[in-house]
Parts: sequence; structure tokens; C-alpha cells
Amino acid sequence: MAGFCKKLLTRQQEALPLQPVVLTRDQHGISRQQISENALKVLYRLNKAGFDAYLVGGGVRDLLLGRQPKDFDVATSATPEQVKQLFSNCRLVGRRFRLAHVLFGRDVIEVATFRGHHHQVNNNKNISSQSSEGMLLRDNVYGTIEEDAERRDFTVNALYYNIADFSVVGFANGLKDLEARRLELIGDPETRYREDPVRMIRAVRFSAKLGLTISPRTEAPIQALAPLLSDIPAARLFEETLKLLLAGQGLETYHQLQHYGLFAQLFPETAEVMGQGNNRYGHFIELALTNTDERIAQDMRVTPAFLYAALLWGPVETRTQEFVNEGGLGYYDAFMLAADEVLGRQVKTVAIPRRFSSVVRDIWQLQERLPKRNGKRPHRLLEHPKFRAGYDFLLLRAELDPRLKELADWWTDFQVANPVSRQQPARGAQERPANAANESEPRKPRKRPRRRPRRRKDA
Repeated sequence: MAGFCKKLLTRQQEALPLQPVVLTRDQHGISRQQISENALKVLYRLNKAGFDAYLVGGGVRDLLLGRQPKDFDVATSATPEQVKQLFSNCRLVGRRFRLAHVLFGRDVIEVATFRGHHHQVNNNKNISSQSSEGMLLRDNVYGTIEEDAERRDFTVNALYYNIADFSVVGFANGLKDLEARRLELIGDPETRYREDPVRMIRAVRFSAKLGLTISPRTEAPIQALAPLLSDIPAARLFEETLKLLLAGQGLETYHQLQHYGLFAQLFPETAEVMGQGNNRYGHFIELALTNTDERIAQDMRVTPAFLYAALLWGPVETRTQEFVNEGGLGYYDAFMLAADEVLGRQVKTVAIPRRFSSVVRDIWQLQERLPKRNGKRPHRLLEHPKFRAGYDFLLLRAELDPRLKELADWWTDFQVANPVSRQQPARGAQERPANAANESEPRKPRKRPRRRPRRRKDA
């Protein structure tokens, strides 16, 4: 096994040389003013304690591209236990690879020890384990910065900002690839994808997010290895889909996922419906993603539930019709059964938390309630906590189905004519009468009316 690993590492080094390129302080545009204060605190304390400390990966990459990073990660020669000794506000996390999280309120600085090679394991603290498919199960192997760079996924992420002298160190031609806007995988692509199939998703995400072109050798094995995503825990894929579709480039990401055969691995029910020649649902998903991208660009609020409702709407409608035609069920019962079945199957692939799946159900159920406009129903629907999401969903449907345009226009006019307060009562709370006093104000004691003195009869 050790001999195989050595041969493999030799192939990787031949494919992409890892010799570092160092940019001194005056050769790059990164300033400490662009780095979060908390990340600098971690870097300085590690350096003062005698450890190597680098800002690493996406933070350095984004700063060199002139983008503001969302978070800052640190790589160091200190072990997780040594990091914990330095920071009282630190907790250790992770099984596959042990990490230190240094907490500053809601801001979390992730600190990782330099990773080493698997075959150099010679004590019970550094543990590495692989599945039969080659996927890494445990990876607590520590090494040098050169080994850590070789273990990173893409060359544009093998970049390190040294707090000791403020230089930038790039490995594996990462600086050249970043300048050329090229996404290149470090090492043999098939082997690296087998180690962690999520790297295929990350390749698509970085390409769409940063405008990078995936190199031919990096994209070549993706379609054949896409089924390996079935081995990834559903909870991890939920986090990855959020990064994929809610980063502001959801439409471009979706097109690339379809191109590489990855979308069907994430949303098999939807891919099956679209594969039956019904491209209407594909257009609907594109509309939803375009709408989401526009809202993100305008710094408007977005919720994953709305996007998941759109992604799974095709399977729900299809299964509802099948239950009606084959099972003899009424439409509402068939619709509820279809919603349960589609969500139940989807969470086995992408584990949608209940706080989102419950909102998905609300949006779907509102599509059945919005056409019912007689009596006081429209007024009651305006008070529904998820009315706005359900209404926006109806607008998207109406763009593809002309029969819904009249209904969508009616609800648009009805809202203008009947404005309501968006301060909804708590879920499950009973609605109070319109003339009830505000609960935030103390109730005044009722005064009893004075009784008239009884008249005395004249004697």
C-alpha cells in the first residue's frame, strides 16, 4: 500500500510541479486592512508562540482577485491541541480531519494543521482511512506546508499569506492559473475525485462563482464519476447545494451541473421528470434561479425553501397526476401524498432540514388555496405567514402558464386594494378580535360604575 501511494504521489508531482513561487510584500496587493481583525488575532498569536501561521485558500484567492472574502481560514504548523491551549475561545471539531474553531461571537476562524501524506502514518494519533472506492474516511495526518499544498484540491486554493513577512506563497502554478482564470485540479483528477467526490461540485461552484474555465484534464472524469456523490452524507450535500445555488450565480451553476451530469445525482426525482421530455420544469427552475440571482444582487432576502420548492415542483405535480389517474384519489389527497413522497425521497440525497421543508409544504399548499377566492378566504390568505412566498411562486408559474396569468393579476390587484400589516401573529397563536388592545401595553383595570344611592321613601 505504501509503495502504491508513493507511485501515486510521484504521478501527481509530475502532473503539476509544486515548487513554490513567493511574492514579496511589494509584489502583491493584499493589505492587512482587508483581513478581518479576528483572523489577524489568530495569526499573530500563533506566530508569537513560535508556530508557522498562514492565511490560506479561498481568502487569499479572493483578495488577489479583488473580491472581499466571506470568511478567512488559517493553516498552521500547530496541532489542534496546541491551538486549543493558545485560545480559551477554541473548540475542536471534525472526525475526518480534526480542526480548531476559534470563536469570536458569531465569527468563527477555522484553523487547520498542515496536512501530510497518508503513507507517512506511524503513530496512533495520525490516522488515515479510505473506503473501497478510494474515498477518504479519516485524514488526521499532519505534515509540512509543501505537503499541505499538495493535498489541496485546486491550484488556485494552494495560496498562502505569511503573517511573518506579509508575503504570498503559491504552489502548483496556482498564481499563474489564477491570472489565466483557469481552474486546475492538483494531482491525478480521477484519484482526487475518488478521495472526495464533493470536489466535482466544488469545481462547478468555483467555475461559476469566479468565472474560471475548468481545464480539460480536470473536467474529463466528472461525468463518469458523478455517481460517487451517492456515497456522500445527505447532510453534507445540503450544505453544498446552498453554496452552489445561493451564491448569486445559481443559473450558471445549474447549467454546469446539468452539463456534467451532477444535477441528477443531487435531485434525482426532478431529473427523472425532466428526462421524460417535459422541459417546462427545466424552464421553471431557470426562472426561479434567475429570480434568486437578481434578489441576491440587490441584497434582498432569499430563503432556501423557495428554491427547493421550485426544484421539486415538477415531481410533485407529476406524482399528483399519477395518483389521481391510477389510484382514484381526490386531487387534494393525491397532492398531499405526492408532496410527502417527493420530500421523503429527496431527503435521502440532500437532507433538507425540517425548518425549510415545512416552508416548502406551505408554498405548495398555497398554490391549491390561491385559486379559491370566494367569501372571506382572500382576506384570510393575506394573513398567512408564507403568503408572500406562495404569491411569488404563483407569479413564476404564471410566466410559463398563461392560464394562471389572470389569477396572478387578481392577487396583485387585491393586495394593492387591501394592504395588511406584515406583523403576523406567532404560529399557533389564536387571532384576537380587531378591536383588542395591544398585548405589549398593560391592561388598565376596569372601573366599576358608581351605584346611585338608594332613594329613601318619605315616611
